[in-house]
Amino acid sequence: MDTNTSHRPEVAIAILHQDGKFLMQLRDDLPNILYPGHWALFGGHLEPDESSDAAIRRELLEEIGYTPPTLVPFGCYEDARVIRHVYQGTLTVGLDALVLNEGADMDLVTLEEIMRGDRYSRRTQQIRPLGPPHQRILLDFVNQQI
Repeated sequence: MDTNTSHRPEVAIAILHQDGKFLMQLRDDLPNILYPGHWALFGGHLEPDESSDAAIRRELLEEIGYTPPTLVPFGCYEDARVIRHVYQGTLTVGLDALVLNEGADMDLVTLEEIMRGDRYSRRTQQIRPLGPPHQRILLDFVNQQI
C-alpha cells in the first residue's frame, strides 16, 4: 500500500465468479455510502497499515463468511473519490453456503444483466442499478477472458 500518493480511501473488492455469473451485493440504501441501493462487488476499506491482500480476505469473511481458496489481483481502479484494489477468484460454494452480513441482498448476476446495468432483487422486490465502477470492472474482466 502506497500511503504517499493520495489521501483518497483505499478499498479491496472481489470479482467472485461461478459458471459465468458474478457474485454481487446490493448495497444498503444509506445516504452516507457510495452507490447506495446499487449492486456492487463485495469488499471494503483497508485498515491503517493493512495490505489490500489482507483486507480483501478480512472483508469477505466479514461480509459473507467466505473466502475463496485463491484470490489473485486483477487490477487497480482509481477515480476522484477512491482507489479500488480488485481481486478475482472462483466462488467454490453455492449461495446457500454464504451468510449475508452486510448489504440488502446478494445474488449471482449474469453477463446480460451486467451489460444492461441493472438487476432484480428478490429481497427488495425492485430492479436496482449496478454501481458504474463495478459494472466497468466486470466488463473489463469479461473482455479479458475472451
